[in-house]
Amino acid sequence: MVLTPRLTPPTTPPRTAFPAQPAHPAAVEANEAIRALVDARAGQDWSPVESAAYEVLLIEWAAATQGIAGDIIEAA
Repeated sequence: MVLTPRLTPPTTPPRTAFPAQPAHPAAVEANEAIRALVDARAGQDWSPVESAAYEVLLIEWAAATQGIAGDIIEAA
């Protein structure tokens, strides 16, 4: 007689590589500002000030999504 191990289902669900986390309010705010700026200038050339503002918003968004604390100094 050959005994084989009985496989039992796991008691906890499998973990995903990237757990869902609520968006940080600063990231949501920066994302909305980016969308508004892009939508307002769709199909048009951007001024240097608008380009700089866009870059600052991207930096703020990236910092917020990475959980980096502190204020970002705006260059625009």
